[in-house]
Amino acid sequence: MTLLRVEDLSVAFAGRTVVRGVSFQVDPGETVALVGESGSGKSVTALSALRLLPPAGSNPTGRITLDGTDVLAANEDTLRHLRGGTAGLVFQEPMTSLNPLHTIARQVGEAITLHQPLSGGPLRDRVLHLLHQAGLPQAEDRMGAYPHQLSGGQRQRVMIAAALANDPKLLIADEPTTALDVTIQAQILELLRDLKRRLGMAMLLITHDLQIIHRHADRVVVMKDGEAVEQGATEAVFADPRHPYTRMLLATEPRGRPAPVPAGAAQVLAGVRMKVHFPIRRGLLRRTVGHVKAVDGVSLTIREGETVGLVGESGSGKTTLGLALLRLEGSEGEIRFEGRDIQPLSRAALRPLRRRMQIVFQDPYGSLSPRLSAGEIIGEGLEVHEPGLTRAARDAEVAQALEEVGLDPAAAARYPHEFSGGQRQRIAIARALVLKPRLVVLDEPTSALDVSVQAQVVELLRALQARHRLAYLFISHDLRVVRALAHRIIVLKDGQVVEEGEAERLTAAPTQPYTRALMAAAFDLRAVEGTHRT
Repeated sequence: MTLLRVEDLSVAFAGRTVVRGVSFQVDPGETVALVGESGSGKSVTALSALRLLPPAGSNPTGRITLDGTDVLAANEDTLRHLRGGTAGLVFQEPMTSLNPLHTIARQVGEAITLHQPLSGGPLRDRVLHLLHQAGLPQAEDRMGAYPHQLSGGQRQRVMIAAALANDPKLLIADEPTTALDVTIQAQILELLRDLKRRLGMAMLLITHDLQIIHRHADRVVVMKDGEAVEQGATEAVFADPRHPYTRMLLATEPRGRPAPVPAGAAQVLAGVRMKVHFPIRRGLLRRTVGHVKAVDGVSLTIREGETVGLVGESGSGKTTLGLALLRLEGSEGEIRFEGRDIQPLSRAALRPLRRRMQIVFQDPYGSLSPRLSAGEIIGEGLEVHEPGLTRAARDAEVAQALEEVGLDPAAAARYPHEFSGGQRQRIAIARALVLKPRLVVLDEPTSALDVSVQAQVVELLRALQARHRLAYLFISHDLRVVRALAHRIIVLKDGQVVEEGEAERLTAAPTQPYTRALMAAAFDLRAVEGTHRT
């Protein structure tokens, strides 16, 4: 008997159709993956299975049957039984899904008591059992913790515990690992697979990561522009994709290598014994009782035309080090830019150097002002550093920068909300390039992008580096992207260098256990359960 059957599902918001004629099924005990880029309709389709779309403006049609119940015709009592009873849900970002004002024990307990009349000791025992089942370390000690006191991986385990509260037959997991470090991703996916096997659940997995699908899904449904363009057994679809869009997705993982570093390339940046320690203050008088050693004695060099990849899990000190090297974060140690120690320079003395050291941030949605046009965003730096330029000359520089990143110069008049995520990141890159820098710090510049757009941005960055002999410090936890872009890789853990070396050698044959765990999780998603559990 089919557990979930979706037939000819269409969904419209305010008259605009976002899902059109989608049909698929999930049988007991199997994992079906919905895959596609942002805006393809994956999450809308999954949420429709429990009628969780906002009633205002949504208009689902077709037929959805869950465990024999017609979902679209069900009343509120029936839906309450299906939600959290028959089907559990795990969302993408646990920090926004969990209530910051309630302890994790209360939140998991609430998921139980909505369906079972438990209280007191039996309820506490059930909550503790679920947290143990979800692999939360020191579960008994963390029962009274609040979400902000847990790491991302720990919060996701709490979400999984709540989803399992009533022994669901189906688990709907909507991008359950997107916000997590690569090793934690692997642990969560292994946990979900183990739970599915032990509890006999089926799983509907929504993701844009084809590597996850290849390892964890029995069948795959490929979605594009609200339609299911291809579906079938995972191995068959991966071995012989029929639809051009599926073939494009399978071909878009960042590949290739950067151009070799030019012979005799000059050193652009050097950081020597860099330290960033944040004080821990306690008590009424806020006395310093210790320090968080975010960066602790790190040294590195970057040459002209070279990319140094900085990798490690969240909290390893990657971004803090990048900001410190640009003098955007206070630090100790020597920072030599173009042969000059810039650490002792005042803000005024540093300002002329700023145009030659630029940064591209992680989030293209948050790093561009919504009140400025693309042309104004890109030209803002020219106004600061070249105030003598005429308006026409500045517009010409902006147009050239847009062309360099593959955008139409006519787009200069448009605002950020009128661009896709990949286009916004190109605007952010153009903003940095227009000042003709020698060094660009790239802080997770592809993590918020779809896999096909990631590949395009990597190609763009390689081309720009070869053309202008740019030095890149590339900060990322996505080792597949780092391998395609970096000449050398530095691995950070707890603010210190664990391992460093040529990218090809380090990704193929890491020598340190921590690096091996990172590489295993990134390239075949197999990390030993319990290693670096967070």
